[in-house]
Amino acid sequence: MDVNQVLEGTLSPDAAIRTSAEQQLTQAAEANFQEYLTTLAGELANEQGQTTIRVAAALALKNAFSAREYARLRQVQERWLNQLDPTIKSQVKDLALKTLASNDGRVGQASAQFVASIAAIELPRHQWPELMGQLVQNVGEGQSHQKQASLRAIGFICESDDVELRESLSQHSNAILTAVVQGARKEETNDDVRDAAITALSDSLEFVRTNFENEGERNYIMQVICEATQADDSRIQEGAWGCLNRIMGLYYDKMRFYMEKALFGLTIQGMKSDEEDVAKLAVEFWCTVCEEEISIEDDNNQAQQEGSTELRDYFNFARIATQEVVPVLLELLAKQDEDAADDEYNTSRAAYQCINLWSQTVGSPIAQPVLTFVEKNLRSDDWHYRDAAVSAFGAIMEGPDESMLGPLVKQALPVLIGMMDDRVVQVKDSAAYALGRITETMTDAIEPATHLTPLITALFTGLASQPKMASSCCWALMNLAERFSGEPGCQENPLTPHFQASITHLLQVTERPDADNQLRTAAYEVLNTFVTYAANDSIPMVANLSNVIFERLEKTIPMQQQVVSVEDKMTLEEMQTSLTSVVIAIIGRLEREIQPQADRIMTILLQLLNTANAKSSVPDTVFAAVGSLANSLEEGFEPYMGSFVPFLYNGLNNQDEASLCSMSIGLTSDITRALGVKIQPYCDNLMNCLLNDLRSTTLGNQFKPAILQSFGDIAQAIGGHFETYLHVVAQVLQQAAQVSINQETSYEMLDYIISLREGIMDAWAGTIAAMKLGGKQHLLQQYIESIFQLLNVVHADPNRTEALLRSAMGVIGDLSTAFPNGEYQDFFRQDWLTAMAKEVRANRDFQERTRETARWARLEIKKQIGGAETAMS
Repeated sequence: MDVNQVLEGTLSPDAAIRTSAEQQLTQAAEANFQEYLTTLAGELANEQGQTTIRVAAALALKNAFSAREYARLRQVQERWLNQLDPTIKSQVKDLALKTLASNDGRVGQASAQFVASIAAIELPRHQWPELMGQLVQNVGEGQSHQKQASLRAIGFICESDDVELRESLSQHSNAILTAVVQGARKEETNDDVRDAAITALSDSLEFVRTNFENEGERNYIMQVICEATQADDSRIQEGAWGCLNRIMGLYYDKMRFYMEKALFGLTIQGMKSDEEDVAKLAVEFWCTVCEEEISIEDDNNQAQQEGSTELRDYFNFARIATQEVVPVLLELLAKQDEDAADDEYNTSRAAYQCINLWSQTVGSPIAQPVLTFVEKNLRSDDWHYRDAAVSAFGAIMEGPDESMLGPLVKQALPVLIGMMDDRVVQVKDSAAYALGRITETMTDAIEPATHLTPLITALFTGLASQPKMASSCCWALMNLAERFSGEPGCQENPLTPHFQASITHLLQVTERPDADNQLRTAAYEVLNTFVTYAANDSIPMVANLSNVIFERLEKTIPMQQQVVSVEDKMTLEEMQTSLTSVVIAIIGRLEREIQPQADRIMTILLQLLNTANAKSSVPDTVFAAVGSLANSLEEGFEPYMGSFVPFLYNGLNNQDEASLCSMSIGLTSDITRALGVKIQPYCDNLMNCLLNDLRSTTLGNQFKPAILQSFGDIAQAIGGHFETYLHVVAQVLQQAAQVSINQETSYEMLDYIISLREGIMDAWAGTIAAMKLGGKQHLLQQYIESIFQLLNVVHADPNRTEALLRSAMGVIGDLSTAFPNGEYQDFFRQDWLTAMAKEVRANRDFQERTRETARWARLEIKKQIGGAETAMS
């Protein structure tokens, strides 16, 4: 193998050449890994070699010890640890470190990546102890290119996500800090070195906590970073602001002195920088301040509620700086770029985000500087300032006291509605978004008789006139529909007079020839919301709308044969999904009154399933519509099962399409609850599918709780007939109950275990009820002890949720009513059981139905232990 030719091939733009070269490297590594490493390390260190070849060698070496999948990563790391001669490993590492001094900067930085990949293996195992010392020496004594490459290596090591590596780095904090601070000082004359040092410092901040606790070291670090914000090179400035952002997030409690002495002034200077990236980062510093102060206030409030006196330091940085910093942010709002893409994050949008967070942090004190700016600029001839004024007003809708903000909103509403007619589309869009914020957070300030007609008219006019405004107008309209829906089942609500015209507007928008997918989808979402919250007076209009929607959906089915491009396919699928979503809303609103349309609906839904392409998102929405129809028809859904159930089986068995499989599991529960005992003929297949999903290695753990809940639903539906499945389901539930929580359990795993236990409890509740209903409760005898063991685990777990406790209370009551003659009285006599029921019943933070379930469980416990008379008194 010509190693140079192969390495060059890995960088080829020709995919075939590149793939072939990568395969040759893989084969060479498998054939003789030691020779592979020494050959590539030699090419990397060869100062006479071509830059591209040496860089390719470094990347190949790095890739030999890198992998995205955890199992594969551990496998390749194990190969380095246990399958190589120590002499070879030492030789390869020495060559890599030597290459950091290469005169070719690209090669040095590529070598830094390889050094970091080996460090990730060895440092957590207390190997390569000389590495950090060598990198520090390189930064202190080396040439500029060696300093830069060594700093890059430190940065790559510190930015790793490897948990074991990150834990080990605190042992090297002195060496890391010595190197990066030395390279970041203003005395360093090479800007590339200083930039690399600042980047490495930012990556290392989490691991130098011990050093940051030391006032002298902390002062020096902060001095170096603050000086770096004044560097001539914008890269260094940006890196310094990035450091300050991370420091504020990590070490808020240490920042009071620096805020007072330097950072207030530096941030204002930074926000006024002509370099946009510098200005954005200076703004983001204050975003970090606000986020930290919101978090601290939440933590302290919770601590006080729990009776704790240990509160986090809270310095009110944002409140103190309001009068100086907020006016600067408001000026930055006026730096809009009319050519910016909708998702482009620029200085103006950073300033908006910061004002929004500031409002949530300080509340009412932000109103005065913002209102001063708004009053000054709302009528400005410069559209940038009109737009900034509108945006600023919308940004403070969350935070200030509503009693203070309400009158201001009432006063501003006619002006904002009028600005929907501004001659500049950016101002119109900002006005629509501000109205959306008001309709979301300050609905009480909107007076239906005064504001609703002009507001709805303006929003629909904006929706019809400018695609750019579509999302803002739709969001505001959906908020209005929800906020003015009235009580559930009310005869009319404030939107009733506007309902028919609104539906007509939305149908027109969705049929516009120039409507793109985004506009059409947004309009259908608004239609959904209006239907969902329609008052009873509007029901006849919903029924009329259903005919239009069904007809439109029917017309999309033959279009499947006309799809010729990916774009056509996506457009058709979005249209079918949107229309089907409206069908769901119509079914939900009409409830039993949908019965006359059921045949037509199911015919359409089955046709959509028959014509849907592989990997299509349409079946997910169709399944949701079927579930909604089943809930409305209940036992009346049974005639459609013969035609639909093959699709349900396919969905349950389609483990490669996780979202469809998940939807199928939920739909199984919906249909089961709807049909009751009429589901029995389909239960063998359904149970087999669900058990296969439960055992699947393809599906994630998050599917298991819903599957267990489905077992409970099936049991409750078919009663004593569930005996057929009792043994296998009970085994599954007992096995699932063994999953435990310990100190090493991650938050994600903790959430899963809690959900799993809720699923187990729901399954046992359904099973117990089924056996009792069928007079077969004696079949539960062998499982009683394990059920009480799980109840005890729930009682002892401080992480238990209200939903889990409610389910547990239900199981206690169900067991008592299933065995009313005291057969298992000893289990009910356990003190912890009574204590748990009392605790849940007495918790005023829980919902009434939870406390009522606990009250029932408590009565049943008393009956079991002979206290029925006391319980009834």
